[in-house]
Amino acid sequence: MAVVSLVAAVTDTDPLELEPLYNAVDPEALDSLCAAGNSVSTLSFEYAGYTVVVEQSAAGVELSLEPITIDGETTRGVADSGRSA
Repeated sequence: MAVVSLVAAVTDTDPLELEPLYNAVDPEALDSLCAAGNSVSTLSFEYAGYTVVVEQSAAGVELSLEPITIDGETTRGVADSGRSA
């Protein structure tokens, strides 16, 4: 839910109005970043007009949003939730 909450806050949209997250990324892949001993440390995917980057670090899981650029133009800002776990 952290991804949906961050996108909703940045876009000033009710989380229930956003498309289901599972349409953009496999929930098991996203959950695997939080699992101990996982060899994958970064996952990125497109969701609601943003490239979402989920990174596992020593401090926990960090989320960031980067606007999707089309024809060299960016229509949205960048957001960073900091630590999520």
